[in-house]
Amino acid sequence: MTEMVNVQDAKTRLSEILSRVELGEEFILARGGKPIATLRAVEPAPRRELGFAPGPPLPESFWEPMSEEELAEWGE
Repeated sequence: MTEMVNVQDAKTRLSEILSRVELGEEFILARGGKPIATLRAVEPAPRRELGFAPGPPLPESFWEPMSEEELAEWGE
């Protein structure tokens, strides 16, 4: 069941309320007994994997150290 909490009460109990929200509870925030907002946990964004963009495969030489000439071309 969703618990209704007045804004003033929520201000004084915010840490407790947020702990309960993290555990899956929902709250309705009210002003003067009139509901104005719902407080619930957000779902974490899914982890993104690197390499998700299609493209040509990289040759093994891509991972080899650059030669002195190549470094000079890059300003090193």
